Amino acid sequence: MKRKYKIIIPIIIFAGLMVGFQVKTTPDPERDKVLISLIRYALKKGHYEPIQLNDEISKNIYTEFIDGLDPTKRFFYKSDIDEFSKYKLMIDDQIKNEDLSFFNLVYNRYIQRLHESQNYYNKILNDPFDFDKKGTFSLDYDEKSFANNEAELIQIWQDQLKIATLSRLHEKIRMQEKLQVKSDSEGDKAVIDEVLEQPKFIEEEKNISQPKTFEELEREAREGTRKSMDDFYDFVIDLDEFDWFSVYLNSITLSFDPHTSYFAPKDKKRFDISMAGKLEGIGARLQKKEEYTTVVELISGGPAWRQGELEVGDAILKVSQGDGEPQDIIGMRLDDAIEFIKGKKGTEVKLTVLKIDGSLKVIPIIRDVVELEETFAKSSVVEKDGHNYGIINLPKFYIDFKERGFRNSATDMAREIERLKEENVEGILIDLRNNGGGSLKTAIEIAGLFIKDGPVVQVKYRGEKPNVKSDTDKKTQWEGSLVILVNELSASASEIFAAAMQDYNRAIIIGSKQTFGKGTVQNLLPLNNYYNYPTDLGALKMTIQKFYRINGGSTQLKGVESDIAIPDKYTYLEIGERDEKRPLGWDKVSRANYTPLNYYENFNAVVNKSKERIISNPHFTLIDENAKWLKKGRDDKTVYLNFDDYQKDIENREEESKKFDAIDNYKSNLTFNSPKYEIPLMQKDSVLSKKREIWHNNLNKDMYINEALNVLADLKVKKEYLLVKN
Repeated sequence: MKRKYKIIIPIIIFAGLMVGFQVKTTPDPERDKVLISLIRYALKKGHYEPIQLNDEISKNIYTEFIDGLDPTKRFFYKSDIDEFSKYKLMIDDQIKNEDLSFFNLVYNRYIQRLHESQNYYNKILNDPFDFDKKGTFSLDYDEKSFANNEAELIQIWQDQLKIATLSRLHEKIRMQEKLQVKSDSEGDKAVIDEVLEQPKFIEEEKNISQPKTFEELEREAREGTRKSMDDFYDFVIDLDEFDWFSVYLNSITLSFDPHTSYFAPKDKKRFDISMAGKLEGIGARLQKKEEYTTVVELISGGPAWRQGELEVGDAILKVSQGDGEPQDIIGMRLDDAIEFIKGKKGTEVKLTVLKIDGSLKVIPIIRDVVELEETFAKSSVVEKDGHNYGIINLPKFYIDFKERGFRNSATDMAREIERLKEENVEGILIDLRNNGGGSLKTAIEIAGLFIKDGPVVQVKYRGEKPNVKSDTDKKTQWEGSLVILVNELSASASEIFAAAMQDYNRAIIIGSKQTFGKGTVQNLLPLNNYYNYPTDLGALKMTIQKFYRINGGSTQLKGVESDIAIPDKYTYLEIGERDEKRPLGWDKVSRANYTPLNYYENFNAVVNKSKERIISNPHFTLIDENAKWLKKGRDDKTVYLNFDDYQKDIENREEESKKFDAIDNYKSNLTFNSPKYEIPLMQKDSVLSKKREIWHNNLNKDMYINEALNVLADLKVKKEYLLVKN
């Protein structure tokens, strides 16, 4: 899906305001020393790829911690950094000696600078901004220096607060213009509806009778910025010293790999709740990427998934409770941001998000409990050129959760295959797009549905030989043609299954150039199990294993490369394991003992024919152009500080986007239907019927599904495999 336009927004205005101005709990240096020692020991003994604590690692920890506190360089002075940098090569030694000198120095200085900064924003926001003055501001903070003095620091605040106000001002003027059009046209329902969907900071415009002046709107926008800053400072007061010691500990763990992290006691409690299957909220998995709370997965069947506008890659900038004032969460700790986003079933949350093209969108979501039925495998039947084909959508590799009635993806997949056989389908397409993985056991069992028996994956602990995991059931559930559709968000168990089918030549893999590339396994270690301390020490999530394909190559970083690569909107964006900080590297082990199948009469011919179709298909060409355009928008770090220039930049982006309108208008004209067994169920259940109607309509508009079906229709299994009896 293409996006309409870029809005330059205040993406860094509230970054860095993460700690309170008074310690809410008494610091416990003994506990902190115990944690340092425990984590160092655990990483040394248990991490898959332990690293030597040395000067290089010390520099990494130093950078992670400073960036975690002040990513936008508007709190610390250069003199502070000069003082801190004396420890840059000493942190490794301090960790070994349980010395907290570096942490204490930086943390206490940060509290001091936060006190001082509270005075800046109120003084700056007392006077109008000059939006006639020409100028730009770069959001590339890696290229910026810390302020030398207070005057330079105040100028940084001046620019950032101006950007925040400029964003609000632009939205106010835009809505006033639309309301004026509404008034002139005697009530345009579409315009009224669009206005009513906007966040509260422009709600006052709904009943406007006379247009407000630029000066009046500027003052309102400035006060909106002040209110947001006031709210944020009120919020961070409740954080304590241990919150920030946790940040320091994670600066250490992140030097090992991006999936190894420390969970403070309250964070561990939230993790335990999520693992127990209590999914009330918006149904999205969030991750901290730099200063942003970023969507990395939508839970199939959840409120955000059903609402349809939130996407992987979206950065959440503001959160409002219903019609309440939006709260900026940029720079906020992930767990604290989640506190704003989650809530009781039936309540509304409005998320202001930065889309992948740089545009700003307000997305309203009604919180709910995730509908677990939508996380199960489901199938559809489509007729193409007089032949029936089956589609199985598998959102997760799930297994034996009590909340799911002890269902698992392997038995459900086998059941769906049998149902599709009753429909006389000639081929099956498995859709693994956005499937983030799950149970390794079910991935192996599902692979066994399509091969007689043999190795499926290799799992390796540090310093040990790979353990080959095999399918031992000689029964084959499906002997016909098989195509697997993937994208950049197909990860972990999805990659294991797709890789096995590719290594056996059992299926054609089609989709993104490569899958996510997560070839590691983590384990959660409650630290009180290893040290008898009177209070909860939290837990360490640590990488302990690696996955390898049966051909010997790791799925780490490289993922699974598609046999047929199709352009998509993420093609040029930073999506995947390879774009994380310091991921574990790709390597290989010995090949497992297996025999690739010569399963299809025309495998290469079908692949080449599909590639030719994709190259000549104007829709895919347009998607590739759109992907490059999205990349350009995401990389644009320049904000215009002159209002006219700012507005012109947005208008230019809107005009550029019109060439991509055809992407959203695609239809395949194929008809998708539920298998016969589901018809009476839908007649009794109107909700299920509506869900299937929406899914089938989406399949009809999905050009990736259409091309995968073209491949499936062309693929011919050799007769000797079809004649095999189990």
